[in-house]
Amino acid sequence: QVAAASGHTVVLVDQSDEILKKSTKGIEESLKRVTKKKFADKPEAGAEFIEKTLKNLSTSTDAVAVVHSTDLVIEAIVENQEIKNELFKRLDKFAPEHTIFASNTSSLQITQLANSTTRQDRFGGLHFFNPVPMMKLVEVIKTPMTSQKTFESLVDFSKAVGKSPVSCKDTPGFIVNRLLVPYMMEAVRLFERGDASKEDIDVAMKLGAGYPMGPFELLDYVGLDTSKYIIDGWHSLEPNNPLFAPSPLLNKLVQEKKLGKKTGEGFYKYK
Repeated sequence: QVAAASGHTVVLVDQSDEILKKSTKGIEESLKRVTKKKFADKPEAGAEFIEKTLKNLSTSTDAVAVVHSTDLVIEAIVENQEIKNELFKRLDKFAPEHTIFASNTSSLQITQLANSTTRQDRFGGLHFFNPVPMMKLVEVIKTPMTSQKTFESLVDFSKAVGKSPVSCKDTPGFIVNRLLVPYMMEAVRLFERGDASKEDIDVAMKLGAGYPMGPFELLDYVGLDTSKYIIDGWHSLEPNNPLFAPSPLLNKLVQEKKLGKKTGEGFYKYK
């Protein structure tokens, strides 16, 4: 959406036409919300903006077929190393030589993904934040093999889609999640020890630290399964790091399929 809205030609690829229809509808709804704010007193300009943006966007279920004419591939599929590697390996065979590959992963190593291709110098991380149309930040990740030219192209692209890029080495969680995930886990441990209620911890962090959501609200929003997946991955990389220690309570909730907002219950219940 943000790439199409900033004048880029975008092909959205997914597994089925059904998913793509749903995605396109979601983008249309999101664009309507954006135009309500952006063009509040100019409805014609708003309608034109939506029409122009959607013209820049097409869809496909065949990544190999569309990669031939692509300058930049941004992958945002399931957080699974093998599946991502498989996709990149396949696209690497068919993409033009100049094409840059980027992953939107939040927890996997970019270097490991780049190693599945023959274009390690044209591979980096572009980590956008949810919801992307609202959040200004993009973390641009440079691996030891990423060329300066590729890095600069990724920074320029981030600016071209209206975002503020920050740069980070290929280290677990990059900047934001490396600080945020241990903070959320520390909140769970505080609650597990019985030192404070989850409600009071949430209120304290919102009013005392100015956070828009408390850690338990945020965990439910992100998804407890996603949070567990990240912490488990980091724990296997650094088993002696106390910041990455798993939480019995989080594990229990995930086992009970209480994954947060998306399932109607996590640390809190949702109607």
